[in-house]
Amino acid sequence: MSLNLKTLVRLSARSLLNRRLTVFLSVLTIAFSVALLLTVERVRTEARTSFNQTISGTDLIVGAPSGDLQLLLYSVFQLGNASANMSWEAAQEIAAMPEVAWTLPLALGDSHKGFRVMGTDATYFDHYKYGRKQPLEFASGKRFNQLYQAVIGAEVAQKLGYKVGDRMIIAHGMGKHSFKEHDDKPFTLVGILERTGTPVDRSVLASLESIEAIHVGWGKPALGDIRTRFAEKQGKNTSLDRAQLQPKAITALLVGVKKKTQLFKVQRRINEGGQGLKVIGEPLQAVMPAVALQQLWKLVGVAENALLVVAGFVVISGLVGLMSVILTGLNERRREIAILRAIGARPMQVLLLLVAEAFILTLLGLLIGAGVFYLLLLIAAPAIYDIWGIWLPVSGFSLTELKLLCVIAVAGLLVGLWPGLRAYRISLAEGLSVRL
Repeated sequence: MSLNLKTLVRLSARSLLNRRLTVFLSVLTIAFSVALLLTVERVRTEARTSFNQTISGTDLIVGAPSGDLQLLLYSVFQLGNASANMSWEAAQEIAAMPEVAWTLPLALGDSHKGFRVMGTDATYFDHYKYGRKQPLEFASGKRFNQLYQAVIGAEVAQKLGYKVGDRMIIAHGMGKHSFKEHDDKPFTLVGILERTGTPVDRSVLASLESIEAIHVGWGKPALGDIRTRFAEKQGKNTSLDRAQLQPKAITALLVGVKKKTQLFKVQRRINEGGQGLKVIGEPLQAVMPAVALQQLWKLVGVAENALLVVAGFVVISGLVGLMSVILTGLNERRREIAILRAIGARPMQVLLLLVAEAFILTLLGLLIGAGVFYLLLLIAAPAIYDIWGIWLPVSGFSLTELKLLCVIAVAGLLVGLWPGLRAYRISLAEGLSVRL
């Protein structure tokens, strides 16, 4: 007689319980390998997404010649430093081009407690876009509109515990600890931005005029500076001459064109020595953010693939370990297989039983691995964001992640096929043996 499916499943479950230690270790190995694979894939995907969505409304980035990638990294991602600056006259000439809709000057070089200070103008909050062309939003306060006012990103506010109205000192240079502070001209915090998941979260924004003002006479305590401080104490107007606050150079310039069809024309004019501009002879470089990002992915693509391959081999090792456990247990289960045959199990049912066991254990490994993966996200996501600026959202599986899980599940079926065939042959031999 044929053994029904319910009885086979019950007997298989009891068999697994009798071997629970080795079964548990095999499932645990698969679980950790699956968690590793999912983590690598999530970090890889979110790193690309984070970089791609950092700047989405800018057509060109202009700066001193230093390479497309380097210009993108130091001007947008706050990685590295500029090798040279571009003149303010060149920035004004580019802004006056008929094809240009808007420009955003960026001046880097100062910091506040390890966070970069970026000098720009108030239109930064209108033109800078991230993600799917999302504008910057204020969690509290407003944009700067006077000298010595600053707006900070969400991470700066969180790390330093700042609130609107606090005073802050800007330091010269990019070091986390600086002994060259502009403590004679403190800034007032007037706004805190909503979290964006971009380098803006780690930025201190101030007007170009404010950045210039703190450097006027800096390092040279002259009579004029003493008079300014005396006038401040007397409550008199100490506004600096506007000519003094006009920058001589900036780090980079973000450019938006009126029509996308004019983009290459503007880029070519800037890259070919400023044809049609008054500031001729100053070497400049204009890059498209999307093109520079493609160069970045070409550089890191090899490392990404290598990490995926390593994680994939870890999963394969876990599945091979599961197969070896099942194979090793076959000799111990000869009596069990003989009993199954004696009570009516067919050879094909014995084969399917072993395949089902491997598949069930693989599914358990996938479930536990998914749980470990989400636990890692909850624990490690804030640390990863603090260190690398990559936010790992605790969200559902992506299509790629689901495909990886399906591949592993199918591999679990295949892993059980070989032990199943061995059990099939054993059951045939037991069934054909002469019983005395």
